[in-house]
Amino acid sequence: MPAPKLRRIDLTANNAAAQITRLRDQFRYDSEVVSAAAKKLTLAVFGEPLSPARAVERICNDVRDKGLPAVLSYTEQFDKVKLKADQVRVKPAELAEAHAAVSPDFLEAVRQVHYNVLQFQSGLLHQNAEMRVAGRHELHVRYRPLDRVGVYCPGGAAAYPSTLLMTVCPAQAAGVEQIVVCMPPKETGGYNREMLAACYELGVTEVYRLGGAQAVAAMAYGVDGLKPVDMVVGPGSTHVQLAKKHVFGQVAIDCLAGPSEIVVAADDGAQPDYVALDLIAQAEHGPGVSILVTWYPPLVDEVAEAIGKKLAKLSRADQARDSLERFGALVLAPSKQAAIDCVNALAPEHLHVQTRDPEAFAEGVRHAGAMFLGPFTPVAVGDYAAGPSHVLPTGGTARFASGLNANDFRKRTSVMRFYRKGLQEIAPDVIYLANAEGLTAHAASVELRANDKGPEARPKPKPDKVAPAAAAPKK
Repeated sequence: MPAPKLRRIDLTANNAAAQITRLRDQFRYDSEVVSAAAKKLTLAVFGEPLSPARAVERICNDVRDKGLPAVLSYTEQFDKVKLKADQVRVKPAELAEAHAAVSPDFLEAVRQVHYNVLQFQSGLLHQNAEMRVAGRHELHVRYRPLDRVGVYCPGGAAAYPSTLLMTVCPAQAAGVEQIVVCMPPKETGGYNREMLAACYELGVTEVYRLGGAQAVAAMAYGVDGLKPVDMVVGPGSTHVQLAKKHVFGQVAIDCLAGPSEIVVAADDGAQPDYVALDLIAQAEHGPGVSILVTWYPPLVDEVAEAIGKKLAKLSRADQARDSLERFGALVLAPSKQAAIDCVNALAPEHLHVQTRDPEAFAEGVRHAGAMFLGPFTPVAVGDYAAGPSHVLPTGGTARFASGLNANDFRKRTSVMRFYRKGLQEIAPDVIYLANAEGLTAHAASVELRANDKGPEARPKPKPDKVAPAAAAPKK
């Protein structure tokens, strides 16, 4: 099989910066680019070819205002599945039946990854903190888990039990008691036996056959049979990410985790076959962004040739080839530092560093969702089993966002207690600033207490006299 025709970018070219920006922005969640198929579908549903952002806004508002009927209507139109109200939630018996039917080897793999992720995520949890100044004040930060979290598991190209593990396990490590899972009503989602079995194995009992923006809106606003959640997490299509952005504020969200992407940074120490398979692995998501950045010129041709050879042996070769040709690139940098600068400009979801000194290269990288160092740390290890969640920021948002972890499912509360002496010491600063802002009641609330010379607290009232118990009647 001939090698795919990946675009090539020389960073010494005059338009190199613009080309890198286009690479980064291919899957921006706020893209206004609409495919011909999407135009046709939105025209059929809405009567006009809406952009993804406008379509999602319409869907979310309809779900908020009309509830479950809107969810069922959009499910029928987008997923081509007509559900009745009592078919939306997966019944407990279905979860148990799926669990009993799947391979014991599958369940053992789920258990092992569950253990790995819980062990790692539990070790990340922030601890309550305090600062005490004896007789003056006490300052605390207290962490508590969210009450109820919604997890979105995509089911487009394939079923993803790994996504279930990488979202549910951090929430469990954080102590979240109510976890809701939504999956599209497809054989790769809510009707997939392995997905349902994994839910059962993880102890998730609230599972819904809902997908797309309407699922996100249903979890955020609540509909008949599905109480609203406090947070929505999980990867998905552009429409899913736009829906998460739309409902943010009504609920918390994790990050904007859209179509997958990888940048492989490599030098003359890299194995071309390793690099080729790493690029193909992201491309087989279809779509997926796969980019090589190197300052060793021979590697560009070596990797291109290796991709052609490896593709010939893979089941999803056609899908990966299409993705590589549409969204992939081979980037040649004039130096190691130029390669680091390019990586930072791309801010990739996954960065695999295959250089002679990967730690030194990684030290210069400021923007990446997750980094995989050395030839024996393929991204697939992080995707499936290592411990950090594979829900990561995409589309350049790693410049300011981080991957999902257990602390995202906890909120912190400040707790303060001042005593008389502590208040008197800090009062002048509070009073001055409050008066400077014209908030005189604020100042007065402090001044009154600071100048009060009375006891620390009012004396406790004496208990009311209690009438003696009536004498027992004589026999």
